[in-house]
Amino acid sequence: MFGVTILGNNSALPAYNRHPAAQVITLNDHLLLLDCGEGTQMQMNLYRIRRSRINHIFISHLHGDHYFGLPGLITSYGLLHRSQPLHIYAPASLKNIIEIQLKVSDTKMPYPLHFHTLEGESLLVDEDNFSVESFKVYHRIDCWGFIFREKRKPRKINIEAVNRNKVPVEFYEKLQQGENYISNGITIPNEVLTFPNKPPKSYAYSADTMFKEELAEKVKNVDMLFHEATYLEDKMDKAVSRYHSTAGQAAMLAKLAEVKKLIIGHFSSNYEKLDDFLLEAKAVFPNVELALEGETFIIT
Repeated sequence: MFGVTILGNNSALPAYNRHPAAQVITLNDHLLLLDCGEGTQMQMNLYRIRRSRINHIFISHLHGDHYFGLPGLITSYGLLHRSQPLHIYAPASLKNIIEIQLKVSDTKMPYPLHFHTLEGESLLVDEDNFSVESFKVYHRIDCWGFIFREKRKPRKINIEAVNRNKVPVEFYEKLQQGENYISNGITIPNEVLTFPNKPPKSYAYSADTMFKEELAEKVKNVDMLFHEATYLEDKMDKAVSRYHSTAGQAAMLAKLAEVKKLIIGHFSSNYEKLDDFLLEAKAVFPNVELALEGETFIIT
């Protein structure tokens, strides 16, 4: 499964039972945490997220609503006797912030804690079945977006056909890569022994940013895009001055990027009701949903 669960969907202030930014990505057997605002641990408990399975945490930038929950989570892992390494990808200053907090509280972690600095746009994680890339967005301070890409073999094994043709298991890997099978001088075409696999899926998280058309190229054709929509068009002046986007601008970015689905969130506490965000975005890009807390969006 490739899905995104929303833990927090509000901007700077917790309000109207909405919490600061946090998402969990489920990608096959992996759980990945994307931003960690205040209250993230409580939201994990509420929505039954198995935090012990999280080995990679991505922090987009160092405004508090995106990382104030991280020191507590790191400490909780220690109290729970975590032993497996934890990897954090974030702007460089976060390492100093966390180390100072651990030092003044005389806290020693029982697990390896690895910090990876976000600098140029780059490939951050390259596992067997997924990868993560970073890209720069346009905010008041250095801020990053992330693209999560599934990896799949080009072909799927046709079990009935390989059994019928007595293909050894050790040749399956080559079949998945598209090779034909040769037995006693007879070539059995790959398409007889395999099926085409589904194309790999992708998810892009465009963190706090003002609207810039050039971002569309960075998230071009992803299957699902999360884009902040802090304000409605009625507060365009605020959006511009604070380097944020409106719901309509998020939808325009999705349209320019030709993505399949758009999720909007990071709502300002100026708004109690969210219905108008959906209406404004749908007028530009029809396939859009609100990032409601507790919702899991499956990438199909």
